[in-house]
Amino acid sequence: MTSCKVCSLGAQHPGVTLDDDGLCNLCKLTMATELVENFRYTSERYREFVTAGPATSGEFDCLFMYSGGKDSTFMLDRFVNGMGKRVLAYTFDIPFESRHSVRNVREMRDKIDAEFLLDSDDDGITKVMAEIFSRSPEKPGKYLDEKLPCHSCRSFFLIRAILVAFERKIPYIALCADPQQILTMESDVRKVVQGFYRTFGPKLTDEVFKGRVEEILFAPEEDLPRIVFPYIGSRYDYDPDQMVAEMKDKGLYNASPLETHCRLFGLLNLYSYTHWGSMYYKINAASHLRASHRNPEMQRTSFSLKFPKALNVIELEDRLRTVLFAISAGEGDPAAHERELIELFSMLGASEDAAANVARTCLDLRETAAEFGLALPRR
Repeated sequence: MTSCKVCSLGAQHPGVTLDDDGLCNLCKLTMATELVENFRYTSERYREFVTAGPATSGEFDCLFMYSGGKDSTFMLDRFVNGMGKRVLAYTFDIPFESRHSVRNVREMRDKIDAEFLLDSDDDGITKVMAEIFSRSPEKPGKYLDEKLPCHSCRSFFLIRAILVAFERKIPYIALCADPQQILTMESDVRKVVQGFYRTFGPKLTDEVFKGRVEEILFAPEEDLPRIVFPYIGSRYDYDPDQMVAEMKDKGLYNASPLETHCRLFGLLNLYSYTHWGSMYYKINAASHLRASHRNPEMQRTSFSLKFPKALNVIELEDRLRTVLFAISAGEGDPAAHERELIELFSMLGASEDAAANVARTCLDLRETAAEFGLALPRR
């Protein structure tokens, strides 16, 4: 057996082991204790935030990480208009962000009564991502190493947000990850900084943050902001489809989750195929297969992407691999590649416009790689 007979995770996938019966350690729930403890801690922290009165240390109750995607737009509306929180909506202007997310951020300034802060550092974030994409990850790797590029990008702008909250004495940072993403995130600000040092070393860390983060490591605990995950409290009834429908009725959201994905989608998949032999989001696809196996009647089997019930994950993964490596090598007909990509993303339930949008980011793979000074693999 080279892949799990239930969820299709391969034996080469980071953190995955297969037993003699062809079952992986995730399907056997060997990580359940760790996940339950993570949910317990983050649930307690969020309840603390919800019940806290107005902050006495500054003008804001929380710094709200606002990306313009479905999760953060929905919760920003709830924080301001439902809970009456005094919010500093913080957006890091990622140079490779989707134009749909950028448009959503701009439109919300006129629709939600919060103070908005736009932060940017194109050179810093590009250096961090170029470093991650150009290095070969350690093998066999740890669970969630598949997500290392996204984790590194998120950690960079989260640390910048931590610095803002620390300097302005804002007690909480709200991070609107969906319930599945929460499992991949650190909830302690000091550990976020420590993790960045471990991944990138002191030289690059001090360079991109200009020596400012060391103060976080040695500040008194009571002076540090605390990270909360709003969706931890609604994890059992989290329904992205209903959320999007509600926001569209209010005029707060006019895209789909795939449309608001950053334009590194093709590069992320190529990274995952090259190092782990699987598509990006394979963990999410495996979650879909695992949930369907346990309960065929379940309406939604993955939080991040809605995989259709009849989706053949292995077929989609193989077809996406073929077209992406052809694009990487500069081979084949671009028009044929575009048709194939649109069909594949439509298989994931994307609308015609959304599928075309993500296909375009994949077709621009070589140009995107050039921005980071990367040499792409041919096969």
